[in-house]
Amino acid sequence: MTTADVHWRADLDEVDAALVDGYQSGFPVERRPFRAVGETLGIGEEEALERISRLYRGGVFRRFGAVLNPPVIGSSTLAAVRAPEERFEEIADVVNSYRQVNHNYRRDHEWNMWFVVTAGSREVRDRILEEIEERTGCQVLVLPMLTDFYINLEFPVVNGDRFARESASEPGLADGGGAEPAGTDAVSATRISEEATGDLSALDAAVLLEIQDGLPLSATPYADVAATLDVGADDVVGAIERLLTDGCIKRVGCVVNHVVTGFDANCMVVWNVPDDELDERGRETGALPYVTLCYHRPRRPGLGWPYNLFTMIHSRDPGALDEKIDELAAEHLPYEHERLYSTGTLKQTGARYGELLSE
Repeated sequence: MTTADVHWRADLDEVDAALVDGYQSGFPVERRPFRAVGETLGIGEEEALERISRLYRGGVFRRFGAVLNPPVIGSSTLAAVRAPEERFEEIADVVNSYRQVNHNYRRDHEWNMWFVVTAGSREVRDRILEEIEERTGCQVLVLPMLTDFYINLEFPVVNGDRFARESASEPGLADGGGAEPAGTDAVSATRISEEATGDLSALDAAVLLEIQDGLPLSATPYADVAATLDVGADDVVGAIERLLTDGCIKRVGCVVNHVVTGFDANCMVVWNVPDDELDERGRETGALPYVTLCYHRPRRPGLGWPYNLFTMIHSRDPGALDEKIDELAAEHLPYEHERLYSTGTLKQTGARYGELLSE
């Protein structure tokens, strides 16, 4: 690791490390959550809040709050365009002008602009995609997720790992009191519907909309949300617990800024896997410690896109990415593939909604 890679954690002590690696999820959903965190770590409520606030101000945490699950709440898709170089910034401005676009990256490929559109319904999602085509004159490659094998950008970072999840399953990993150490989710083949609507009650929808950009960094974040919505604090706590149980919220915790913590190199690798081997290969690949994302998306042969399995690898060592992809191809996915390196972040926010189901 370079000096720059370790600089961010030079001033972190054991309690800070437990907060960073242990509370990316499993943050208490109760009236005084920082008191509960402090009791677990042997510090006071005020100190727990101040430490997390300091880590947020220092950029180690990108956000505090809920991580939403767009495929359950509504309709989401990955999409790409081939933007001519002389019009690249103009087209990026058009794509980024939609609040339903929450991620947009430049990648080193013929399809050079990759973005995610997330909306409360498929109808709204598809209308936005059509508008982007009309406004830019670029054909859009639409690739909704069909099967989720492993999707989790929650992994330990207070370490010397070269690759994400490298030490996530090692014995003795400190979990800081969270439900499980970061990065220990099970791998399965979960089918995804493009027609999801979430079936949210009025209260649950209101709470989700209020917390989509994060929770207040205060001793009473849920009560603060309740005051804004003019409901009881217990109502908000109950709504968030329901949204977690129903899968609309993936986790509540401190969202790590992986670039700041050194994991600033990544590559999206797309594979042409025989259909009858897809589930087996997807589960096997998703379980590998250096794979952070693994999912099935449709082929688009009419647009020259033969790939159906997508993987992501995040690393602190750009020079080692190809080495790991070579290993993946040789030992697990011996198929035609392409490597789409991220060369620029054009937009990055959490999934954001205006009105659920009536956008």
